[in-house]
Amino acid sequence: MADTWIVEGGTPLRGEVEVSGAKNSITKLMVTSMLTEESCDLLNAPAVGDSQITRLICEALGAHFEDVKPHHLRVSSPTISSNEVPYELGSQNRLAVMMLAPLLHRTGKAVIPIAAGGDRIGPRPVNFHLEGYQKLGAHVEVRDDFYVVETDGLRGAEIVLPYPTVTGTENLLLAATMAKGRTFIRNAAIEPEVMDLVMCLQKMGAIIDTGTDRTYIVEGVKSLNGVTHTLIPDRIVAASMGCAAAATNGDVFVRGARQIDMVAFLNTFRRVGGHFDIQADGIRFYRNGALRAISLETNVHPGFMTDWQPPFVLLLTQAEGMSVVHETVFENRFGYVLELQRMGADVALYDACLGGGRCRFGSSNYAHSCVIKGPTGLHAAHVTVPDLRAGFTSLIAAMMAEGDSVIEGISHIERGYEDLEGSLRGLGARIERI
Repeated sequence: MADTWIVEGGTPLRGEVEVSGAKNSITKLMVTSMLTEESCDLLNAPAVGDSQITRLICEALGAHFEDVKPHHLRVSSPTISSNEVPYELGSQNRLAVMMLAPLLHRTGKAVIPIAAGGDRIGPRPVNFHLEGYQKLGAHVEVRDDFYVVETDGLRGAEIVLPYPTVTGTENLLLAATMAKGRTFIRNAAIEPEVMDLVMCLQKMGAIIDTGTDRTYIVEGVKSLNGVTHTLIPDRIVAASMGCAAAATNGDVFVRGARQIDMVAFLNTFRRVGGHFDIQADGIRFYRNGALRAISLETNVHPGFMTDWQPPFVLLLTQAEGMSVVHETVFENRFGYVLELQRMGADVALYDACLGGGRCRFGSSNYAHSCVIKGPTGLHAAHVTVPDLRAGFTSLIAAMMAEGDSVIEGISHIERGYEDLEGSLRGLGARIERI
């Protein structure tokens, strides 16, 4: 399908949209299913671009997929046909490194491409993953463009992560489930998507305790069984739609959104002057009056999620006064700001730690803080989408802008938003593929 849209601006988004299952859960759970020879049923599975790439990687290694019905995916891997992730697939998706656990547990060897695809929001090195596997007893070496990892059986260990990396935590949880003995994963990520993975693994027979200090204690088991697991809703999509509703001065009910996953976002949304109603089956987002400037800092869970930041910065362009946003998770998350500036937004970037405490990028030259002055009207532009979250932000900016914008690279956005075109049209957006 065409990868470029023409978007007519000046349209408030109004109506109802249903949030899909979490993109950041489905990809990890597809990999998790390969830990067992038995079939696994994943319910509320979203049909997004990232899951399709992950599916191709799993199939290349021996997994079989069945689309039982919409949002019901069955995965079975009775045998592993290859322990090498094809370079052309592994370079498209950074999730390739997650294949270490099923390949090592079931074949004793894993060959993973060094190149990693994904968003251009800053390097996401796999050294945390590999160092953890080495502590679990795996041998790691580099051969040409691949990491070659081998083991005669993983053994429990104590692992202290330098940073609460989400994917690193999830990868090591998969490794520890069938490692001999007990594994402690400290300074770990505790995001809802990580807990979704933990819940699924527990259903499969894993023994995982969660400490009060970001620690997982995993007692290795000999094998895991099949599972039926329902994914949590995508809190990033829910928050994005909430920002879109307020930024366009609209009113959107996000069916399936859960308050428990979005506490930090909802608090911040209220501080800026947005309104929301918590209902039994979702959350309504709307705006009633002027928005207020605020100071905001992203952080690991339970803080304000980095993926919520781009659409929230766009929302702040409509707030009265000067807002400050400090990004502490990814060093290059502000790549979309240039496009907003071209559309008339008054946003300035700084390499200093503004609006909060000093972070790990404080002594670097990365532009990881921004100051937004508002409210400012936006005008149409020709935008090339750099990454998933930035792309959605540019798309909503086009709906706010005066005139018709051209958004090129829609496939980046569709990696994380199911039926994006249908959802936005249902809310009144005027878009046309070209």
